Amino acid sequence: MRLQLFKFWKRRFSPAAIGYGLIGLWTGLGAIATWLDLPLIQVWNQRTQAHFFELRGPVPAPEEIVILAMDERTDSQARYFQSDAQPPNFVAWLVKTPWQRQAHAVVLERLLTSGATVVGVDILFLSASGYGEADDHQLQQVLQRYRDRVVLAAEYSEDTSQGFEIQLLKPSPTLETQPPVTIGYVNALPAADGRVHHLPSHYRQRVLEPLGLTTIPAFSEAILATAGLRPTPPRGDRIHFYGPAGHTFKTISYWDVLDPQEWQRLQQAGVFANKIVLVGATAESFQDFAPAPFAGSFLYPTRMPGVEIHANALATLLEDRAIAEGLPTYWLRGLFVLLLVGSAAALTRIPSQSWRRLGLGLGVAALWLGISYASFIYGRIILPIVVPVGAIALNSLTYFITGTITEQSEKLRLRRTLERYVAPVIVQEILKQPEDYHSLMKGRRVKAAVLFSDIRSFTTISESMAANHQTESLVEQLNIYLDRMVQAITDADGTIDKFIGDAVMAEFGSPISQGEKADAMNAVRAALNMRKALIQLRRQWQQENRVLFFNGIGINYGELIAGNIGSERRLEYTVIGDTVNVASRVEGATKEWGTDILITKSLYDLVKDEVNASYLGEHAVKGHGANISLYALIGLKGEDPQEYLQVRDELRRFINWKPQIQGVNSAQPKTPFNAP
Repeated sequence: MRLQLFKFWKRRFSPAAIGYGLIGLWTGLGAIATWLDLPLIQVWNQRTQAHFFELRGPVPAPEEIVILAMDERTDSQARYFQSDAQPPNFVAWLVKTPWQRQAHAVVLERLLTSGATVVGVDILFLSASGYGEADDHQLQQVLQRYRDRVVLAAEYSEDTSQGFEIQLLKPSPTLETQPPVTIGYVNALPAADGRVHHLPSHYRQRVLEPLGLTTIPAFSEAILATAGLRPTPPRGDRIHFYGPAGHTFKTISYWDVLDPQEWQRLQQAGVFANKIVLVGATAESFQDFAPAPFAGSFLYPTRMPGVEIHANALATLLEDRAIAEGLPTYWLRGLFVLLLVGSAAALTRIPSQSWRRLGLGLGVAALWLGISYASFIYGRIILPIVVPVGAIALNSLTYFITGTITEQSEKLRLRRTLERYVAPVIVQEILKQPEDYHSLMKGRRVKAAVLFSDIRSFTTISESMAANHQTESLVEQLNIYLDRMVQAITDADGTIDKFIGDAVMAEFGSPISQGEKADAMNAVRAALNMRKALIQLRRQWQQENRVLFFNGIGINYGELIAGNIGSERRLEYTVIGDTVNVASRVEGATKEWGTDILITKSLYDLVKDEVNASYLGEHAVKGHGANISLYALIGLKGEDPQEYLQVRDELRRFINWKPQIQGVNSAQPKTPFNAP
């Protein structure tokens, strides 16, 4: 019960389970935040849209629109000529702010007589002129003559001192004409990010109409109506910004219209003929600026004057380029985000490796960002941007983190398991292939060398030492022995399969093969190093008056099945098959032959060019149908055989060996070392 409960909680709170929970959380929160249209989400989306405009860069603006700018050049020229002994008479009109209305009267007269279709004056004349009645009269006379081709600016004033009151501020009665000149409001409702994104109609829909106020047209709408243009009702309410201030629309300095010589040049060139002219302030002294795309950013630090914003709104309506929401309702956007992010999360889950999931997730996020950009710039449709991109990226990051934690914990668990049995170089090789190490644990057919080692007469030794109350000493000595044997095996890139009492089972070529001959030679080197290690231990134990150990080693090479084998409670990586059985029987045959290392013909054939071995003939092996050719391993070619002879003689004396082998094919050739 405890085990089942532990497994339940382990599955429930595993990194993968936590990751899926977080992914569901990010997806749900993204959908809810989109549905609620939170101010922070609006800000991020609007800033992204402004960056989209800047990434696109300027595009050609309609040639029908010309801006007459009350600019820095006009101001500086007026101050320069003011110091002349006889300055032009119009210079006096521009020396003080606000400029005299006589200047505007002259400018309007010239623009309209030169063929301008409509002139929109983005200047608020809310009170009588401070320069006297004559100043107002000059402008009023021009307005009276051209009242059907001029649009003046008006403004809705918001008073919050006593509740919320809105009052329309119209041009001064001193400029009144019969019939009246068309007016249009210049108010713009800043979006959540503080920039102007919407057409002026947005102010009417969000502020004026809910209060039940009788409204007038917006400034840009009034200009189009006065010009006799009836564009298609915009499908959206966002301004299509054409580019940065001063570099997008054709702009003429106010000074050039007042100066006779410059004006003659402009008139001859027909600059204003059949054009919609917007007159407005761009000089810093007038402080008529508003935050907008292409303004106040790193790429476009110049602020955007109000007249430029009106020009962009006018051009948007004129060319029917208004930008619309692709999903008009909040709940529909929320549902779309839920489906989009959820689908992306399912797609991102397909790769097995964490870094590939991260790469795919970030790729999907970048793809959606590109789709949103193309939709906004070329389709003029607004899709949810920041939340889907952020949620997809966050989901892929969650996949990456939890997947990495899972993989690292699995690797650590595998490393701890394998390092007890496998050479470090093999462990490193396995862990270099994280996509394959799980498959290594599954059942598969491999070719490998199998080594069995057993201590001779260990049962007799253990019983004798137990009778003498030397059990602890025996265990200590056995551990020392096994440690040295394991060291010899792992140094030769072998895998410790299991300990069976005093016996050791190992493989060379599983789970990672270095090639058939290399695996076989590794097994040979391991056996020879085990021989050397045991010789050294016997010398040490002889000095310590301890019991001397001798062992037998059998090695076979062939096909076997490798994988995790066992029950749900206990699994171990091991190998099974006839090759294993034969290796075990060959190790047992070392007692009968009175030698410490026996190898089979299948292994000998792979290493015969590298080793010296004594052929012992064909021998029947229990559990195996055919006889097995056996070889006593002497050593590597070129090595002195004295070590082999010494171990053989000592072992035979230890076990009181007498030749009892039957069934040897005596027709096989012998060597000086295979005589009994």
